[in-house]
Amino acid sequence: MSIFEEVFDRKQTRSVKWDMVQEVFQSNDVLPMWVADMDFKAPEEVNQALIERAKHGIYGYTAIDSDVSSAVVNWLHRRHDWSIDPSWLSYSPGVVNSLHMAVQAFTEPGDNILIQTPVYTPFYNLIKELDREIVKNPLVYENQYYTIDFHDLEKKLADGVKAFILCSPHNPVGRVWKKEELQKMAELCLQYDVMIFSDEIHADLVFPGQKHIPIATLSEEVADNTITCMAPSKTFNLAGLDASYVITSNKENRQKLDKAFHRQGFHNMLNTMGNTAMEAAYRHGDSWLDELVQVLEQHAHYVRKMFEAHAPDLKVTHAEGTYLLWVDCSSLGLNKQELKKFMVEQARVGLNAGQDYGIEGDTFMRINIACPRATLEEGIKRIISAVQSM
Repeated sequence: MSIFEEVFDRKQTRSVKWDMVQEVFQSNDVLPMWVADMDFKAPEEVNQALIERAKHGIYGYTAIDSDVSSAVVNWLHRRHDWSIDPSWLSYSPGVVNSLHMAVQAFTEPGDNILIQTPVYTPFYNLIKELDREIVKNPLVYENQYYTIDFHDLEKKLADGVKAFILCSPHNPVGRVWKKEELQKMAELCLQYDVMIFSDEIHADLVFPGQKHIPIATLSEEVADNTITCMAPSKTFNLAGLDASYVITSNKENRQKLDKAFHRQGFHNMLNTMGNTAMEAAYRHGDSWLDELVQVLEQHAHYVRKMFEAHAPDLKVTHAEGTYLLWVDCSSLGLNKQELKKFMVEQARVGLNAGQDYGIEGDTFMRINIACPRATLEEGIKRIISAVQSM
């Protein structure tokens, strides 16, 4: 049996996804398919590396040495055709932490920061928490597919935006941006002197036939204007180990960013186990990831076909990557509160409510399909049964 078919009991492991369903959904009678982690074991090489490290029994301050950095460098070259210098790397507990630091390093309170909505909830939160202003460039939704409104984007950038937080691949709509789209966004940012903070945490999770292109690879000029945030956490299900990194080719910008980290007490270190897991995953995780991507594409196809056949009012947005499906529920005729309540009380599934990604998501729900097929089938059948009973 493939590791991606095994069903593991994650309850009583302090799992946010499984052990907080009562707190989040006010019910224990839901199947959790929400927060973005996977119900799959990490690659065995990662688990064995962690076991061997634990056998040592001493967990003092841990350096990020050249072995770890070279694993990152080689992964980026191997998987994304990106040749970076190890000196460009800074390390942090997570991508959201890094985005906080980038906003503090390169913008001031009151500055305008642009996001493309509907988008990952922490983007809204960090902008507000840091006393900056949100500027929206809503994505264009048509025929279950999202594109960029470049006319609106240029208008907003020209009107005093200081920075742009790019989500690439995009969470929750599942777009893997094409080179021409990235090029146009990058050129507009250069034209209007807008820095790019690029969240590329889902970079490795793209379906066959798609290609993730780090925006900083487009040109040296674009790279100098970009702060790229990446991590193995989504790729290998390592979110609980708090290990991520930032790639900044421009030395002056890198020094400013590192200074912002230092002001908050971060000193370019990772915890012992995060350090160990990241190196092992990037050295040995290729075949595991290749199989995972095939499984995720099959799961996305299954959900789409099941809804088309049995619940045509639910329309799955065409996803090109990530393990998060964005489902248009507008044909059910429910408002955002009713939709959220319906999924919990009638379908008995715990999903992410689309309203959390901005008003553009009010009639959508986000489904996490990174689970064994048996779990996925149970969740989808619950949703279909509830819709048919309306």
